[in-house]
Amino acid sequence: MVSRVWAALELSLTCISAFSLISPAWFQTATFSFGVLTYCSWPQSDRWNQSCGTFRSLDDIPDFAWKVSAALLLGGWFLLAFNAIFFLSWALVPKGLCPGRGSGKMPSVQAAAATTTIVGLLVFPISLASPFAKEACGASSAYRRGQCQLGWGYVTTILSAVLASLLLVIRWPRMTKVRGPTVLFSSDTEKIILVPEMSK
Repeated sequence: MVSRVWAALELSLTCISAFSLISPAWFQTATFSFGVLTYCSWPQSDRWNQSCGTFRSLDDIPDFAWKVSAALLLGGWFLLAFNAIFFLSWALVPKGLCPGRGSGKMPSVQAAAATTTIVGLLVFPISLASPFAKEACGASSAYRRGQCQLGWGYVTTILSAVLASLLLVIRWPRMTKVRGPTVLFSSDTEKIILVPEMSK
């Protein structure tokens, strides 16, 4: 039951992260918005009549910092997806077939996903100095958004990175093994004998 809850949480986090990655609403003005992989424009008073485009490869992305950020964010998403698939396999496989399914390197994959996503989020605002962002946002520069407003796509990605970190912190104590001295009871002397644990 617990593994199914973790699988559902990991899968939800992966979907939220994917949705925010393909969102064009990271930075936006009254007539234009752009994200890591997509951008949209629309007439001044008609937001429903949008025309959108996609950066199909890293070569299409207009700035080097933007490319680095996109690679990091996609890498973080792939690690989250791998982690979610792994948890899902634990949840679906019967207990008898996989006795050691609570162990393994999954916390390190989750930590790598969260760290990679956070670094990608920190690198992305450097791309506000690119000609593409300056044309959209006016007087923008690295970490200064000019006339652009922060959109929900960027905020959602921040929240998914925070949730990935929180899931890691919540799960980590279950993965640690507490070691202590072995306690033996002697019936002859009615005393407790403490024996230090030997390394295996």
